[in-house]
Amino acid sequence: MNLLVTGGAGFIGSHFIRSILAKYPDDQVTNLDKLTYAGNLANLRDVESDPRYAFIRGDICDPETVDRAAKDVDAIVNFAAETHVDRSIQDPGAFIQTDIGGTRVLLEAARRYSHRRYLQVSTDEVYGSTEGAPFVETDPLKPSSPYAASKAGGDLMTLAYGATYGVPVLITRASNNFGPNQYPEKLIPLFITNAIDDRPLPLYGDGRNVRDWIAVEDHCEGVDVVLRRGRVGEIYNVGGGNERTNLEITEAILKALRKPASLITPVADRPGHDRRYALNAEKLARLGFRPRRGFEEALSATIEWYRTHESWWRPIKSGEFRAYYEKQYKLR
Repeated sequence: MNLLVTGGAGFIGSHFIRSILAKYPDDQVTNLDKLTYAGNLANLRDVESDPRYAFIRGDICDPETVDRAAKDVDAIVNFAAETHVDRSIQDPGAFIQTDIGGTRVLLEAARRYSHRRYLQVSTDEVYGSTEGAPFVETDPLKPSSPYAASKAGGDLMTLAYGATYGVPVLITRASNNFGPNQYPEKLIPLFITNAIDDRPLPLYGDGRNVRDWIAVEDHCEGVDVVLRRGRVGEIYNVGGGNERTNLEITEAILKALRKPASLITPVADRPGHDRRYALNAEKLARLGFRPRRGFEEALSATIEWYRTHESWWRPIKSGEFRAYYEKQYKLR
């Protein structure tokens, strides 16, 4: 299969590209990425010389660039998105433009060139918070943040192109990802790298917000299963089955790094902070997929990766990032 992977220089997209090239010797991958602050070609250094891989720098909101990238492929897998909730609260317009507008541009290309599949990679956050049973794919969408709303808008645009134009669409909605190469604004890499440096770990509210976690490698395998085996027009939850409070995650990181609990620094809760995410992923399990990596083992491996790859994250956490971080959490 000849794939166009958008957002492939980011955390999840880069893992997906490497997994595809390793698993399918006859597949080809074109990576279209704008290289915003979270895009990093160093994430793909080990495949950049592979003749089956090509990179195009460009914005999914630009029809001409998308047209050029999408012309000769069989399918599009869209990882490209603005994804950080805190940033969406500060600048919702950028999220609407990319996550909805950019999705429409990609869907137009898939329609124009009669692609075999268009897969929209989404998030459990579109469902909102639950106090009861884990969400199933038919549950209504109730996003709480501009980020979640923009992703929900992209999902609805995807389904509309399937219903109206017959584009062979698929959607995956994943729980929280973690693993190597994740930009250190997210909870796990932020807290690991801060703890290494004995810097404060800014924990929102009471720390009791619950998230379901999945190792990024497992998520990528789930996306691949849906791409190749999923039923066109369907949505598939990709859950890890690992519900943990943010406080539990924080304490596990500190214990692994042998750092004191005094590094935990409670900060004011963010607006619209959902209490609990949980996914029922039995629909995807019926396609033959279940996560293979245990949570504790994957978290330990993630911590070790950041501990031994300071050359990757230290340049990121200097300068602009540090100023943003200190302003965001009012740590000055």
